[in-house]
Amino acid sequence: MLLSVFVTMYHVFLPLSLPVIAGILLRRFRGLDTKPLSVLSLYLLSPAIIFTTLLNARVSAEDVGITVAFSLINLLAMWGVSILLGRLLKLGDPEKAGLTLVASFTNCVNYGLPLVLLAFGQSGLDKAAVYVVMQIIIVNTVGVFFAARSHFSIKQAGRAMLKLPALYVAALAGLLRVTGIELTDVVQTGVNLLAGAYSPVVLVILGAQMIGAVRGEWQPNLRRAFRAGLALRLLVAPLLSWLILLLLGAEPLLLGVLLVLASMPTAVNAVILAEQFGASPNFVSRCILWTTLASFVALPLLLVWTAP
Repeated sequence: MLLSVFVTMYHVFLPLSLPVIAGILLRRFRGLDTKPLSVLSLYLLSPAIIFTTLLNARVSAEDVGITVAFSLINLLAMWGVSILLGRLLKLGDPEKAGLTLVASFTNCVNYGLPLVLLAFGQSGLDKAAVYVVMQIIIVNTVGVFFAARSHFSIKQAGRAMLKLPALYVAALAGLLRVTGIELTDVVQTGVNLLAGAYSPVVLVILGAQMIGAVRGEWQPNLRRAFRAGLALRLLVAPLLSWLILLLLGAEPLLLGVLLVLASMPTAVNAVILAEQFGASPNFVSRCILWTTLASFVALPLLLVWTAP
């Protein structure tokens, strides 16, 4: 067991850690500004890898159905647990909203896709694509509701979702698959180049964001919320996800891929929503940092446990 963990860390997490460390060093010593890179990732590289993956993915209708059902059921389950825990701990409204964001949304794109590709190969990435598209939609609709609560705007959420090119390229990939239209070799090569740049760029961004995540003073009354956030993301999320996937009858590879994606650290997008709607961004940013650090130990154990 211990040997398997070290082998997994060497083969999977060592390659992932190198661009993350590069991002940390560039932010620390060169003041790397991640905003331009984030725009590049969000509007070009991420759509490229989603497009190529969905276009060429070998995913059955059963896998798609299970993935969609899991995405929705798991979201509702984590939402319910976070609401209950927030009330039991008597957290303030901003901390309750922040706790919901921490519990519900994972870094399945920036961190999850490269990890799935290295751990499960192209067949695992195929199965991950549907889940990632679902998460993009959920974060930009339900996520706004979780963050804003009382002043939620459906129109605002709709506009935010419609600005994401990943949704359009996903629809285009589906249309091309249905119609049987194939891209020319030249176009396919160009798209593949962009998709290949996705993993190293987003991992550099992740490393830089880990350094810049925690700013401002730490208030003692946030410690309960912080501990609750870590417990939800690191312990409750994997357990609940595993039970839901068993009930849905997911086959071993799909179960492993979805379980890993649902057990990722808190999404960086969570702090963006928290800052915009006053959902305790200081607390959320610390959860992002520490769940990411903890994942370098927790995820190898999870990968070994789910290995066929």
